[in-house]
Amino acid sequence: MIVSIGPYHRHLEHLKLAEEAKHAAAYHCLNESGSLLEVVYPVLVDAADDARRLYDPDVMEGTDENEFQHMMFFDACFLVQFMLMRCDDAKMHPSMRRFLSPNRSEILHDVLLLENQIPWRVVEAIMRFRRVSLGKFLASLRGCLSDRKLPQQKEDALELDGDKGGEPPYRPPHLLGLLRNYIVGRGDPDFPRPEIKKRSVTHSAMELEEMGIKLTPNSTGKLIDMQLNHGILFAELSLASLSLDRDRASYLVNMAALELCNVESFSEAGDKDSVVCSYLLLLAMLAYREDDVHEMRVTGLLHGGGGLTNQEALAFFTSLQGLRLGKRYTGIMRQIESFREKKRTETKVHAFLYNHWKTVAAVGSAIAGISGVIRTLASIKSGL
Repeated sequence: MIVSIGPYHRHLEHLKLAEEAKHAAAYHCLNESGSLLEVVYPVLVDAADDARRLYDPDVMEGTDENEFQHMMFFDACFLVQFMLMRCDDAKMHPSMRRFLSPNRSEILHDVLLLENQIPWRVVEAIMRFRRVSLGKFLASLRGCLSDRKLPQQKEDALELDGDKGGEPPYRPPHLLGLLRNYIVGRGDPDFPRPEIKKRSVTHSAMELEEMGIKLTPNSTGKLIDMQLNHGILFAELSLASLSLDRDRASYLVNMAALELCNVESFSEAGDKDSVVCSYLLLLAMLAYREDDVHEMRVTGLLHGGGGLTNQEALAFFTSLQGLRLGKRYTGIMRQIESFREKKRTETKVHAFLYNHWKTVAAVGSAIAGISGVIRTLASIKSGL
């Protein structure tokens, strides 16, 4: 960690350099906005006073109102400058860019920790004076989970105000909530949940392949776009691809923790409220052995050579198996079991061929060879 946002880690000695950078960020926010401190600060104070009650009293003990307001002001200015750097804002001062740009990965990791969140209303108070294009900022994070190039999405130009497609406007609680909403995406309200005769059991990546279910990366990169697509004989389990490294593992874990904190019962909430947990549980289900992780790489679901090894990825996925079951996860498991029930005979044939393809190929070659010999003997006989 190189920067603390909010009250939890701000007294750590090794974060002092970032505390100095926050003061510079506040200076540049004011200078670039053309607004006076006497105008901006009272707006911030209104938002900060409302935000204070959201923190645990034990955390706030020893921090008076003035100190809390100062902390919110400097932290919000730092976040605004960081977002501007991600947007490649032309007005940003070179000295701020020299600090933020080389440390962008470490800073992004830190500002997306659940304990490093400050209320979005506080950040908006600064953004009233120093504008940030949230569409550009989020577009700069399109690859935060995957190195795979994705087609440009219309929703990259995110609008927090105004109604879209009948949905109420989204009001993020904080930066992590904003990114989670963007990464999750908008889902299909008619997501199929077939009735099944028995409860679903888990299946590894290689077991699904034996059943005739192929893993494939989805085309959108959105976590909510997980689906079992049926073919005539086989099916495809489509999920967002992931370039797994320690930073991306941290982003996903913190977004899952946010879901667990916000939603008391996944079964009674909407699908979108538990998508990250569903996504992680599906990956954990698929990765039973290192061979399964390798299979996930072969199919393109996992990719990238600069991240975790197969063993490290397996350890990460194994650690997630105790997560609460998300609605999309249970829906996918129902789809898999329904496919298995309907295609039981075909599944057995496919599993046999999958497990014995070398033998089948050898027998086929032998039969072809014998047939060739018989035809040759027949032609010789007819010529005599």
